[in-house]
Amino acid sequence: MYRLSGVTKHYSRGKETVRALDGIDLEIPDGGQLVIQGPTGGGKSTLLQMLGGLDRPTGGTVELAGHDLGAIGEAKLTKVRAELIGFVFQSFNLIPTLSAQENVETALVPMGIAKEERHKRAFAALESVGLGERSNHVPSELSGGQQQRVAIARALVKEPKVLLADEPTGNLDEETRDEIMELLHGLWRERGLTFIMVTHDTAIAGRAPRLATIRAGKVTVSENADAQVWAG
Repeated sequence: MYRLSGVTKHYSRGKETVRALDGIDLEIPDGGQLVIQGPTGGGKSTLLQMLGGLDRPTGGTVELAGHDLGAIGEAKLTKVRAELIGFVFQSFNLIPTLSAQENVETALVPMGIAKEERHKRAFAALESVGLGERSNHVPSELSGGQQQRVAIARALVKEPKVLLADEPTGNLDEETRDEIMELLHGLWRERGLTFIMVTHDTAIAGRAPRLATIRAGKVTVSENADAQVWAG
């Protein structure tokens, strides 16, 4: 479970103090799904970075599975990220000179997994997102939707407990967006992941079972029991 208590994040911009997060209290249960929406500059990506241990809060605590992500040492934090958290980004962040297979395998290298096992797990992850037959293709030989599938496979090959996605459909057309959302929802349901996603897309936000709206560093959470979730 995630538990955020009084989380603040302040930046200095010249003489001005920017309160990107301003006293966030939030709980996200294991296996839960949360969509985060809000205006540009409202703190959405900052909140996701806190949840992923990519940045540390100015104040308050961010707890995941008993770990205070803002207080533990860098080596321990790196280990927690490697073992518990998978990341998917809008820009895919694939290495252009590596094949899909090799891109997915990069996630396993820091975990000290042997080469043969890395190869097996990476191929299985690509198959799970429908790209087994494209494993030897480099990113430039794949469509945007296929590149995002590779990025999803790379996030999930570690078998994390948490999947964090920052605008994962932002660079995709509507049809491909729907395909990726169906894939993500299906993987969330099948694997029991805790799935947290930032989006500007009102169509995605409108179908979220739980929506966190963030404005000026403050969060309001609403439940939608009648949400039409993606088919998966």
